[in-house]
Amino acid sequence: MQHSDIIIIGGGLGGLIAAHHLAKNGREVLLIEKKTYPFHRVCGEYISNEVKDFLLKENLFPQEIGPSVITKFQLSSIKGNVANMPLDLGGFGISRYSFDLFLYQKATAVGVKFLLQTQVEEVGFEPKENRFFLKLNKGNSMTANHVIGAFGKRSKVDKAMDRPFMHQRSPFIGVKYHVKTDFDPNTVALHNFEGGYCGINQVENGVSNLCYLGSKKQLRQYGSIPEMEKEVLYKNPHLRQIFLNSEFLFDKPEVINEINFSPKQPVEDHILMVGDAAGLITPLCGNGMAIAIHTGKLAAEAILQNQDRRQIESQYRRQWTLIFKTRLWIGRKVQWLFGSKTVSEFSVGLIKSSPFVAKEIMKRTHGERF
Repeated sequence: MQHSDIIIIGGGLGGLIAAHHLAKNGREVLLIEKKTYPFHRVCGEYISNEVKDFLLKENLFPQEIGPSVITKFQLSSIKGNVANMPLDLGGFGISRYSFDLFLYQKATAVGVKFLLQTQVEEVGFEPKENRFFLKLNKGNSMTANHVIGAFGKRSKVDKAMDRPFMHQRSPFIGVKYHVKTDFDPNTVALHNFEGGYCGINQVENGVSNLCYLGSKKQLRQYGSIPEMEKEVLYKNPHLRQIFLNSEFLFDKPEVINEINFSPKQPVEDHILMVGDAAGLITPLCGNGMAIAIHTGKLAAEAILQNQDRRQIESQYRRQWTLIFKTRLWIGRKVQWLFGSKTVSEFSVGLIKSSPFVAKEIMKRTHGERF
């Protein structure tokens, strides 16, 4: 049976950053990813600059891909009223298709081993042997000293572990397109519609990412995604204009179901959870990618800086709680300011009349540079 020092389940941003950081510091790392690079993911594709210094220091900032520079935020209500504000910290836009591939190549270069097109179906900790046992979809099994869970919002591993949030049904779906459209490359916009909101920002090569959080109930009501968009999203004139006057680059949208914002634990069954596996920040806060990068770094550091498993888990849990728990809680509360006529008008009015309050909300859902 194959044994590895560290196995990382999932090759998104959190998993790739953790793998790179560990391997660069001399550890043996195997990353298991169910797909093969490059591929698209449902994601807002905007990254807060809180991670930029770290990426530059580690030679992981994807300058050669040409990410967009984002300095402004725009919000529209369902009726189409608009508020604008500067982003103090700012960020950059880059597609997951390009960025994940870039990080995969960087991780490979420092010695990370990859097992692609392979899915972990079960993982458990064996106390007597003080190691993990993993069962793969191809029928084989592996063991590891440490496991980092980077398996995203919802996975077979979550089900096998019987994590509490898996018992809760979620009303949300996520839908993503890449489009060519007339849109300010320095702005990230959030457009409300009944039951959800849609973000747009430029990524690389003049392409914009159009991604929305919608309602499963509305999809059932209207029977298809295009019909739901016409009947619901088009009520916002800005979204109507985008959908009717853009060149859509995908044959069909990327779609994800059961997006659940319930709290999760950063360590479960001795697995260090990173990115969305540890807790999902509401997309309107626009920094899920930054949180994934930061958690990947923290999980790797906890393993590098401690010998004892209890110390590793304690350090990671403590730091995750300190840095992210409140941000995720505020994100869940702020989400109530979106997705209905009355409340979306209030949100636009708040930015216009109280820019200080709007900046404070923004600050509390974003992190410090590290």
